[in-house]
Amino acid sequence: MELISLPFLLLFIALLAASLNMRPVITSVSPLLSNIQGDLAMSSLHASLLTTLPVLCMGLFAPVAVGISRRFGMERTIFASMVLIGAATAARGVLSSAGGLIITALAAGVGIGIAGPLLSGFIKRYFPGRSAMVSVYSAALVLGASLAAGLSVPLYTWLDNSWQLSLAVWAVLSLVALPAWWRIAAKPSVQPEAQSVHARLPLANKRAWLLTVFFGLMASVFYSLTAWLAPIAMSMGYSRHDAGNLLTLFTLIQIPVSILVPVLVARFQRRTLWLVLCSLFELSGLLLLLGSGSPFLSAILLGIGAGGLFPLALMLPLLMTQRAEEVSAWSSLSQGGGYILGALGPLAVGRILDASGSFRLALTGLAVVTVLMIAVQLMIGRSSREGLRSKEQLN
Repeated sequence: MELISLPFLLLFIALLAASLNMRPVITSVSPLLSNIQGDLAMSSLHASLLTTLPVLCMGLFAPVAVGISRRFGMERTIFASMVLIGAATAARGVLSSAGGLIITALAAGVGIGIAGPLLSGFIKRYFPGRSAMVSVYSAALVLGASLAAGLSVPLYTWLDNSWQLSLAVWAVLSLVALPAWWRIAAKPSVQPEAQSVHARLPLANKRAWLLTVFFGLMASVFYSLTAWLAPIAMSMGYSRHDAGNLLTLFTLIQIPVSILVPVLVARFQRRTLWLVLCSLFELSGLLLLLGSGSPFLSAILLGIGAGGLFPLALMLPLLMTQRAEEVSAWSSLSQGGGYILGALGPLAVGRILDASGSFRLALTGLAVVTVLMIAVQLMIGRSSREGLRSKEQLN
């Protein structure tokens, strides 16, 4: 498809606004989880669905994104996804039942799952400074998550102890994003991409599958922490307010890290080193929690690890492909399979908590997953070096 001419500021605002929308529907729940469970008599397993379902849908619908984009156009598909996310979030203000919350989690997950891989393709298509835009994308994702995690409890108090309205407020972010995406999608030259050359899902590519496994292990740890870090702190005797602050610290620390790490990788290369280093920060944070150390220090270590791993996971398809369509295809596979694996994390923690009554076994499991992730990262590095040597021999 011929690249259309659009103002850089419009493209930048659209990317920023869309990125802010991708996490609040998930992270706004955790600080209020005890209130929601108490009002709706939800078990820990059922409550974990409020995090698990969006992540699972992000996995199931990411591969579908390529086909929908091919039919309707990347920009129009992202616009429709923003509408779906906003509508699902707003609906939480009036649906005060367990079933209603689960439906909104499902619907928002569909929108996030479709938009996620397409935003990577959007960066490849429109922005020449891709590492900088990946930093913007990942930092905005974290900022949206941080705002929702940090303000959910204050909003709950301000809105007369209504967790429904506190959750629904985040639909405002969708209203902010829609005008920019409407302008982009309405351009006459933005057409469905039926006549362009399309990349299929790289199902036969070993490196693409390694990226998928890495993404899944990373997501399982991240969303388990997003869903359960505040309840873990409360189980250690901290107040709901302190637990919310802990989750905010975990997400806020990711913002500067998610900006800095892509820049460092672009400057110094050695992707495997940065991947393993970030994973070691996560492992240290989990071990500190297991040892009943300071949860606030743990949140800092975990935030540094998570803040570096996510932008690296977004960058890898950009670095290993040539065209925007290929990026979307690789991202669809890695995010599709990865988020399906990632969805099992919060669900497993909830199931283990119901069975054991303690977070200790769940934290041990997350530490084991992190060690496995390091092993996969080393395999990715070795596979990339082998691929580079093969290209050099062909040349």
